[in-house]
Amino acid sequence: MFKNILVCLDGSHLAEQILPYATEQAKRFNSKVILLQVITDTSAITASVTPTGDPLTMSSQVSVEKIETESEEANAYLSRIAQHMEDAGLGVEHVAIFDPLPGPAIVDHASANKVDLIALATHGRSGLKRVVSGSVADHVLRESHLPILLIRPRE
Repeated sequence: MFKNILVCLDGSHLAEQILPYATEQAKRFNSKVILLQVITDTSAITASVTPTGDPLTMSSQVSVEKIETESEEANAYLSRIAQHMEDAGLGVEHVAIFDPLPGPAIVDHASANKVDLIALATHGRSGLKRVVSGSVADHVLRESHLPILLIRPRE
C-alpha cells in the first residue's frame, strides 16, 4: 500500500520518536523509507508583522559556508539513522535540504518523490510561539493530501 514513506526529522530527540512507528509501517508494507531533514537557519530568519496586521514576512541571508556545514551535519545524522534502519532490513535513502519554511518543503518533496505516506512528530507548540514559528505538522496535514502518520512525542 505504501511504497515510499517520507520520515521527517529535525535532529531532535522528539522528532526521532516517530522512527519506531515508521519502521513498523515500512516493514509491514515492504516500503522504502526516505529520511528527510529540512535545514532551517532560524538565526538568520527575521519575521515581522506589519502595523496593519498583514501576514508575517520573512527574509533570510544565510552564508553558503553555513549552509554547507549544516548540510554535512544533517547528512551525517541521517546516515546514522539510515544505517540502523538498513540493519533492520529496510531500503532507506536520506536527503537534507535547505529551506526556511519546512512545511512547504516537506509537502513539495513528498509530491516530487511519489511519497505515499508522510511520518512526523509534532512538537506541540501553541500560543504566540506557534503564531511566530508556525506549525510544520499543521501545514503538512492541511496541504499534502496524503496519508499522515503523526505522533505527539513525550518529553
